[in-house]
Amino acid sequence: MIRTEAELDEALSRPTKDDVAAMAALAGDVLILGAAGKMGPSLAALARRASEAAGVSRGIVGVSRFSSPDSRQSLEAAGVETIACDLLDRNALAGLPDCPNVLFMAGRKFGTHENEALTWAVNTYLPALVAERFPRSRIVAFSTANVYPLSPIQQGGSRETDAVSPIGDYAQSALGRERLLQYFSERNGTSMAILRLSYAIDLRYGVLRDVAEKVLASKPVDLTTGYANVIWQRDANSVALRAFAHCASPALVLNLSGPRPLSIRQAAERMGELAGVDPVFAGQESDSALLVNCARAVEMFGPPPTSIGEMIEWVTGWVQQGGRSLHKPTHFEERTGQF
Repeated sequence: MIRTEAELDEALSRPTKDDVAAMAALAGDVLILGAAGKMGPSLAALARRASEAAGVSRGIVGVSRFSSPDSRQSLEAAGVETIACDLLDRNALAGLPDCPNVLFMAGRKFGTHENEALTWAVNTYLPALVAERFPRSRIVAFSTANVYPLSPIQQGGSRETDAVSPIGDYAQSALGRERLLQYFSERNGTSMAILRLSYAIDLRYGVLRDVAEKVLASKPVDLTTGYANVIWQRDANSVALRAFAHCASPALVLNLSGPRPLSIRQAAERMGELAGVDPVFAGQESDSALLVNCARAVEMFGPPPTSIGEMIEWVTGWVQQGGRSLHKPTHFEERTGQF
């Protein structure tokens, strides 16, 4: 059980021996753009802790607008230097320090249908600005599995070599992000890795949190999208740090999530078993879902160390005890690309 936010934050930033080895081998400071998002604080803390465990003295710099002072304070408490910056401001971006290692995490998803233009600016224009600003850096950039179409469940998920077919403005703009990064990678010889992430799990948000809240409140769990790929947030961040060693030009593109799809029905049933309640279901599983095949990532980095069973137990216990939520539903059920 993870009972407090302090325990959760420690678990999310606890380095593995592979993280320590990666930070020992990496030369130079690390600049994290979009460090105040859902994953940024734990990634920054993981980089700091892994570097210290490796005996390496380096700067970990988190950049964000920091609209919430708490997020900036938590980063600084973890030994991360912070810089407040509107990344869409060319002059402010130019004023950032040069850095050999850049983690690009800035992105916009929810609220897209209310302001499509802003989503395109953040997801497509901004990556081009960043690639222009840091042509000599190694850049690890987060993207999304939403660039793929829904695929048959039996197929086992889209591979990196499969055709992309993004649905809706968010997914289309995310593909725009990838294409602009790939363009600058080839034009400038910038070494990059683009990670197509599918549903990182924290106890305060994520697909499992969405399902657990409904199970424990005896609300119907929609089974229309009956499967999803999920990965413990620490494990996803671990791959991001270790991906610096695999940056290349042309850019490496890599699916990032758990090695096998999660059954929403089975997850809800297990949560009900743990909590002593009977889940309520609505609808039937469709024969397709947004799924990715992560065999290449497993080959490169090994399977994620945190199992789906562990995540289900942690999330169920967290929701049972009233653990804090970020109140940011994933909308994993969405099948028409409207976010």
